[in-house]
Amino acid sequence: MPVAPEAFLKSLLQAALASADPLQVVPPHLPAAPAGRTIVVGAGKAAAAMALAVEEHWPGPLEGLVVTRYGHGLPCGRIEVVEAAHPVPDAAGRAAAARILERVQGLTPHDLVLVLISGGGSALLTLPAPGLTLEDKQATVRALLKSGAAIGEMNTVRKHLSAIKGGRLALAAAPARLVTLAISDVPGDDLSVIGSGPTVPDATSFADARAVLEKYAIEGPEAVRRFLEAATDETPKPGDPRLAHTSARIVARPQDALLAAAAVAWSAGVTPLILGDALEGEAREVGRVMAGIALSVRRHARPIPPPAVLLSGGETTVTVTGQGRGGRNLEFLLALAVALDGAEGIHALAADTDGIDGTEEVAGAVLGPATLDLARDQGLDPKLRLRDNDAWPVFAAAGSLIETGPTRTNVNDFRAIFIDR
Repeated sequence: MPVAPEAFLKSLLQAALASADPLQVVPPHLPAAPAGRTIVVGAGKAAAAMALAVEEHWPGPLEGLVVTRYGHGLPCGRIEVVEAAHPVPDAAGRAAAARILERVQGLTPHDLVLVLISGGGSALLTLPAPGLTLEDKQATVRALLKSGAAIGEMNTVRKHLSAIKGGRLALAAAPARLVTLAISDVPGDDLSVIGSGPTVPDATSFADARAVLEKYAIEGPEAVRRFLEAATDETPKPGDPRLAHTSARIVARPQDALLAAAAVAWSAGVTPLILGDALEGEAREVGRVMAGIALSVRRHARPIPPPAVLLSGGETTVTVTGQGRGGRNLEFLLALAVALDGAEGIHALAADTDGIDGTEEVAGAVLGPATLDLARDQGLDPKLRLRDNDAWPVFAAAGSLIETGPTRTNVNDFRAIFIDR
């Protein structure tokens, strides 16, 4: 049966999102209720939906506070939901983080702290370490976002400028039992990187944080440089006995999303090939590589024969040198389009599963053989737009932007390239 490319690609995205729906994935992992109090805290773009899932399935009394991105909240009855800024933190996030830290203190071994962490938690759970200001952290984060640093590198720095991340929230909650439920948005599903690991050990050091800033030639505020040099209060490391009261589990991950999409592809008579759930690198370079694989499938039926779909996840980066609009998924798609140069029978979709591609209010876009011609008809030069980090106008001109709104989940980027017969 013939496949309608755009509808097919969007059905894969919907399957990926459904696989990470907090209302479905959180309840099976809830711990046993304690003899004492239950305190729920959390941060991330999925925090409100995760909190609602807990409320709907928790057998006893509970209370708590979670912080999520502006526009990603949901009404909860017993857990307070606060909205704050992402990816650059703001005062609302700082105040929420301070309140969360306060809520988990003074508990007993009979109490339970249930921590809900998802992508975006690093920016939303912002509490500067003593001697640093919110402005110090904002300036550092802005520089990191423009530098092209990988998410693990960014979070190494964030943890070492924080009073709550990098295991410090767990230290504050002792001696209460602490259970973390996490939705992974990072390559490798490393719990210490998801939301900058506020409840798990941190294997990185102040020296590692300094090395990241040096690697990307980020000078940063003077207070940040002095703080990292002083290195007076290191994060808890693996094996630290102070974290013996904690446990953590991942309830949804990028690989789950790719497997869900693959199942839909099989049912449509399209052969899926999962290239990996942890692909990193410059978005435009990944786009060029993917174009080469897609053309090989189209021309030589290698590594698989068409009809086929290449599926991948992970988190690419963009080193910002231009003045344009567009997140990493749009930049990936534009680089892919330029490399394909209108090749027939190849369509693609790339989107951030949280519904926001970078700072744009779109999740991503769909690409077809005619996309660049539609943009050129409106006077846009795709190669110049790519050079200026300005992918958004190209896909806007083609009418192919994807607007999901906040999905209230986050399993990182989702990419699908469909190659027809």
